[in-house]
Amino acid sequence: MKTKTYTLITLVVLFLASCNVVDQLLTFTISNQTSFTIASGFPLNTASEIITPDVTTNSSAEFQNNNTNANLVKDARLKELKVTITNPTDKTFSFLRSIHLYISTDSTDEIELAYLDDINSTTNVLNLTLTDAKLDKYIKASSYKIRTKAVIKETLTKDITVKADMKFRVTADPF
Repeated sequence: MKTKTYTLITLVVLFLASCNVVDQLLTFTISNQTSFTIASGFPLNTASEIITPDVTTNSSAEFQNNNTNANLVKDARLKELKVTITNPTDKTFSFLRSIHLYISTDSTDEIELAYLDDINSTTNVLNLTLTDAKLDKYIKASSYKIRTKAVIKETLTKDITVKADMKFRVTADPF
């Protein structure tokens, strides 16, 4: 009886381990980035939108590099969204009260990607809090739009350029 129990436990552990290995083989990361400018005339203490250019994805190439294609994508979720001040280089996010980023395409609804509220930072890099949104249809598109909504708490004397680095975790079936 003891031998049967050990055998069953061993088989279950091997099965779970093999499922994890298979999942890892079919999971990869797609990275994209965009930049936007927070103008020096930005209103204080008011949620205002920031224009962000369309993000052209490299998804097709990434799918091909990982032996899959858009039709075989099972799940895509945001793994990391980091914003960095690139100009002026000595500026920190101490001016910022909150930031929210949204994603959309011409054929899909807009959803929130990531956010950070009650910011109290003296660095030029912020890691935003991620939503658990399913992003398959956005990653499969040739481009998507990022809309940024921010609230600032200090008057800006110079325009501030911010880069948003996005990493998506994609799980797909192989060809």
